[in-house]
Order: sequence, then C-alpha cells, then structure tokens
Amino acid sequence: MGNLGFTLDELDRAARIVGQHVPPTPHYDWPLLSEHAGSRVTVKHENHTPVGAFKVRGGLVYFDRLVRERPEVAGVVSATRGNHGQSLAFAGRLAERSVTIFVPRGNSVEKNAAMRALGATVIEHGDDFQVAREASIEHAAAHGLEAVPPFHRDLVLGVATYARELFDAVTGDPIDTIYVPIGMGSGINAIIEVRDLLGLDTAVVGVVSENAPASKLSFEAGEVRTTETAATFVDGVATRSPDADSIAGIVSGAARVIAVSDDAVADAMRTIFRTTHNVAESAGAIALAGLLSESPAQRGNHSAFVLCGGNVDTDQFAEVLSGGTPVV
Repeated sequence: MGNLGFTLDELDRAARIVGQHVPPTPHYDWPLLSEHAGSRVTVKHENHTPVGAFKVRGGLVYFDRLVRERPEVAGVVSATRGNHGQSLAFAGRLAERSVTIFVPRGNSVEKNAAMRALGATVIEHGDDFQVAREASIEHAAAHGLEAVPPFHRDLVLGVATYARELFDAVTGDPIDTIYVPIGMGSGINAIIEVRDLLGLDTAVVGVVSENAPASKLSFEAGEVRTTETAATFVDGVATRSPDADSIAGIVSGAARVIAVSDDAVADAMRTIFRTTHNVAESAGAIALAGLLSESPAQRGNHSAFVLCGGNVDTDQFAEVLSGGTPVV
C-alpha cells in the first residue's frame, strides 16, 4: 500500500482543480510501438499538457492549498531541472504569487526559457540539482519566501490525477505492468497510491539511469542511499539524494526498480519518434527503455509507460535523432 493516505474524495477534488487548466491527456496504443515491443503497449501522453510535462498537475494543487491556507505567502522558491519549475511558474502566475527557481549551471536552455516565459525568476547555481536545491532553501529563508520541496503530498496528489485518468480509461484489458521514471518520485508514488485506492493488481516498475542509481540503491536497501554523482543526460532522473518519504512509498508499493543505460534512453527517444511521431525528452523516454529491457513475460500481456514530458532542447534532440547519445 502507498504511504500518502489519499482518499478518493481528495483525488476527485484534485482532478477538479487540475481540470480547470489541464484537459485529460490522451492514452494510445500505437501499433508500430506495440509491434516493436512484441506485446501490447499503452502510452500515457503527459507530454500533452500546457507545459509539456506531468508536473503541472502538482503545482496547481500545491498553489490551491497555499492560497487557501497560507494567503500571507508572497512567493515560493524551489529547485528543478525544468518541469517542476515550469509547474510552479504556471500555477504561481495564476495564483499571483512570485516564483523563483534555482537550476544547476548547464541546465536545459529551453526549459530555462520556458520558466522565464511563465514569469519565474531563474537562478543558475551549482553543478547539479542537489547543490541548486540546497541554495534554493537558503534563498527562501533569507527572503521570507516559502521553500517548495521536490517531493510533497500536494504535488503527488496533483500528479495522481493522471494515474486516475489512465486507470479509469483502460478497462476490459487491465494493465499488467506500468513503467514509470523516478526522479524525486512524485510520478511513481502517485501511480502506486491510485492503484491501491482502486484495488488494482497492476505491477509498478520504476526506471532510473545506470549513471544515477540512487533511487534503485535506496529501493534495494529499504532506505535512502545517496551517490556522489548523477552524471546522466537524463536530467529528469538525475537524483543523488532521494527523499525518504518518496523511497518509503516506492519500497512499499513498487514491484521493482530497474536501471537502463543512457544509450538505451537515446534509442527509446528515437523509437518513440519513429513509431508515434511524439517528441519525448530523455526522462519521458526512460520508462520505455525500461519496458524494452524486460521480456514480454515480465511485462505481461498489456504493459504501459508514462511519457512524462517532451521538453527536450532542439540541439539535443537533433543529436539523438542523428544516432548519438548526449554526454554530460
């Protein structure tokens, strides 16, 4: 069972909040993709939200509670590799609250530009997400702003609305296994929570990069394990220090956590484009890489994966489409 304790009423309310700004995203069984995988594969297209990624849902629910219960808060500060920051910027603009986002140096140029276009102040600091996160907490304290963590119950509750959409829509042939990328864990925890709320048997498999294995190591140890580096081009899963509550939820509810190579992720990006003509960012394709790394017997008759975002820099996508794997 999940650890966050949502009720169906809370999930329904979150869906109403999200639905004011984000229509339900589509799910498709692409024939060429299923043919390539050798089994039925359903894709949940979270790349089709107003910010091109699933995170927007969490920001909307977070700010809804902030405005109702903490109206004195003038603004928020957080850290991101991009999609979490766009989520807060999107919701913060609607709530008329300032949003300051810390990103590591060398972060996605286009994600930075998208956050600024949504009204956020973007500050580049440090060499990776963890350093940027620590600086964001210090900045919030120094300026009397609210520090938004990368993992929070309201963020997960918002994200859970996509899991509800998917499970409610796929009827008659239940999903045997669903593959989910793990960054700080809101996506996989959301799916675990909704699966348990609905009493389903779907196996949930987390996918990480071999070059950023902290969440896999933590899952296997049953408690947080950190790493010194997270040197992967899959920026959405480049986690060195997982959240303890997130790991507890994954340990209690995931079937397994698997790691794939960066080469496999680049190949999955190409496969998605070739078979669906959707653009997937690296973290949006890593779940497919995980799915393809397992046999049809492991997946079951019907598997699914979350294409969690499509926000890839043009230059990087061109490199991937030409057959390369970006190096960090």
